[in-house]
Amino acid sequence: MPASEPVRLGRKRVLPACPNPLFLRWLTELRDEAREKGLKTQYTYQKALSSLNKYPLPLRNAKEAKILQNFGDGICKILDEKLQRYHQENGADAQIQSVSSAAPPAGRADNNSVAPSRKKNSAGDGGKDRAPDGKKKRREYVPQKRSGGHAVLLTLYRQSQIPDSKGFMFKLELQAEAQPLCDKSFTVPDLGSKYTAWTSVSTLIQKNLLIKTHNPARYSLTEEGLALAERLAAAERQTTEEEEEEEEGPGVVDLTGSDDGEGEEDRTHPTGSAAGQQSSDTDASCSSEKPQSSQTTSRHQGGGCLLPGTYEIILCVDFIETTGGSNHRKQELVKELQRNRVNFDIRKLNVGDFLWVAREKVTPVPGQLRVPAGRELVLDYIIERKRMDDLCGSIIDGRFREQKFRLKRCGLHRPVYLVEEHGTAASHLSLPEATLQQAIVNTQVVDGFFVKRVQDVRESAAYLTIMTRYLNKVYQNRTLSCRSRELEGDVCGAEEERGVPSCSLISFAEFNHGAVKNKCQTVREVFARQLMQISGLSGDKAAAILEHYSTPHR
Repeated sequence: MPASEPVRLGRKRVLPACPNPLFLRWLTELRDEAREKGLKTQYTYQKALSSLNKYPLPLRNAKEAKILQNFGDGICKILDEKLQRYHQENGADAQIQSVSSAAPPAGRADNNSVAPSRKKNSAGDGGKDRAPDGKKKRREYVPQKRSGGHAVLLTLYRQSQIPDSKGFMFKLELQAEAQPLCDKSFTVPDLGSKYTAWTSVSTLIQKNLLIKTHNPARYSLTEEGLALAERLAAAERQTTEEEEEEEEGPGVVDLTGSDDGEGEEDRTHPTGSAAGQQSSDTDASCSSEKPQSSQTTSRHQGGGCLLPGTYEIILCVDFIETTGGSNHRKQELVKELQRNRVNFDIRKLNVGDFLWVAREKVTPVPGQLRVPAGRELVLDYIIERKRMDDLCGSIIDGRFREQKFRLKRCGLHRPVYLVEEHGTAASHLSLPEATLQQAIVNTQVVDGFFVKRVQDVRESAAYLTIMTRYLNKVYQNRTLSCRSRELEGDVCGAEEERGVPSCSLISFAEFNHGAVKNKCQTVREVFARQLMQISGLSGDKAAAILEHYSTPHR
């Protein structure tokens, strides 16, 4: 039986040093720097370090490292830049393989550890991320520049700095004001994604930077959010000042011309003054197109404005008017509108049956499947259509008074009742014809609605066609501005008194959202509904009572 081989006792074989200590040191510095900043690139640098440790051959430059795993163009470019600076400082013949100072050995645990260990708390790098009591420090949340959270914080901070500000902003108002400060849309998600810039608001609320109260929702800054927004605004001002200083630098001089003195002023173009002159020319041309009564427009710049020629008037038809019930009669309305070449759109309207919007004209973006959604502002006209049988039913079940009340509160100032006589059908209803006629007269005289009587669906379509053409002519050369529905009482100016349609309009999204029938109601609104159930108490009388007694408790 052969003798067994002697057991070798002693230390393990020392691993050879890395043949590329310079690259190893630079990658270690990059990893440690990313770790201190809390960046996820530290893991990328660590993977590159592990690959470099396993490579046994020397590298002459970073391009040769592309054959290694986890070495991309970005890391190779950074290493090449460091290598160029190293050659400039130490000479072109300096050896990069013989450098051994400050380069950790290949087998050191420092090169193989990705982040400070969760189980160990050494006095080295792991102690930097921990508080004196041993708990890990919580890194402060700061939204990225031009992101949704960044734009919302800046907008609320700027609004809070306005004297006599209300201290909060509504959702649609906040979205309109913050959109110019954000690269992503607050309403339309990117292609292939379901998230918008507004999604970041939930993060701000979770981080106790933003508070949401009331219904409709009101958004305001907390003390922590105000402090962070103030820092963001200061950084924004500093960046703007630096950019202005760069623009106001020395002029660009044409050195290709002759040496003669004449024309030197023409060849010197100060970039700052040129940009200022161009912007002033643009402002002057824009202001010349706007009407003189632009106080309302300037007061609501956040929503933007639609200049003449940049929008088209569209008739919006409630989908209930085209489906259900007598389908043949309802389809006849659509066919008549198509025959009259009316530009209309069928959609869900939470109040009224017909209205008109000014839709912004947009051009398709190359490379995108969908055309960007244009802004839509609701004109001041809204129509509620009633047949005699429908009018009778709505009076019996109480819908008639409720619909008039909601039309008055919808934010549009020119409601119209379109009543279809429908031949002799009124003589076969459960209410006397005199009662129906009296209800129509009360709607016009007492409630202040404009009542238009027609005979059938064809005349209704003709009236809608004429109204559409009339509105196209009225708004042909007018600049439209967007306002918030909450500021409704602030926009009634001289134009309204003269009978000219207002050019300060609310957006369709805000109008339809505010007209939801079964939305959450305040105590004041419920009290108003209760008062209107009393016989002889109209909406105006209920509103007068609410001015003195806003709730039943008072």
